[in-house]
Amino acid sequence: MISVIRKEITSFFSSLTGYVVIAVYIIINGMFMWILPGEWNIFDSGYASLDTFFIISPWVFLFLVPAVSMRMFAEERRSGTLELLVTRPLTVRDIVYGKYISAVILVLLSLLPSLMYVITICILGETPCNLDRGGTAGAYIGLFLLASVYAAAGLFASAITTNQVAAFIIAVFAGFILYAGFDAIAMLPGLKAIDETIISLGINEHYRSISRGVIDLRDLLYFAVMALIFTEAARLQIVSRNWRKRK
Repeated sequence: MISVIRKEITSFFSSLTGYVVIAVYIIINGMFMWILPGEWNIFDSGYASLDTFFIISPWVFLFLVPAVSMRMFAEERRSGTLELLVTRPLTVRDIVYGKYISAVILVLLSLLPSLMYVITICILGETPCNLDRGGTAGAYIGLFLLASVYAAAGLFASAITTNQVAAFIIAVFAGFILYAGFDAIAMLPGLKAIDETIISLGINEHYRSISRGVIDLRDLLYFAVMALIFTEAARLQIVSRNWRKRK
């Protein structure tokens, strides 16, 4: 598994992929926080807060993470290198989870430069560093876990097609349903009695919960289960494909 992680991380940063993902993530958030006029702009709101960052970031990751994960299996299958990879002394689980962990590491590396926003907000506040440290830490953890589920969904999308564009679209759609779809479904007429149950199936509810600064085991379990479902689905897809080819 370590060899797969090393290979994927190296491929991220031997080309422009890793650098572009990190730069785009920081730039887009920075544009909304500091440059574009409106309610999201910190200077326009007159309030030194990271709320804009934690509201915008899930939407930015919704597109950036699939852009990274779309090639992980789709490109391997299209070029025929997946069969070569499977013949090495690695299990399919090693390959799938190695690729998943490498995507999660890239997410973490994307989050690290955003700490400069925390420092800037501390400086701009009327009272220096008058931040809700627990809420900020919780929101960062929630954002990392949210993007980790996006990565798992993207990995599954990449495993079911050889077309990177199709994998990207499928991953974005899956991420959108998980993040906003359940909230929208809960608002449909006739579902009032079970709306809270439906909302709890989506990522947003658990992301907001952790962002309050309280780490609930149920929220952690939700993210872990969702990531496990998608990564295992990707593994089963690769296994079944190899079994069909052998037949």
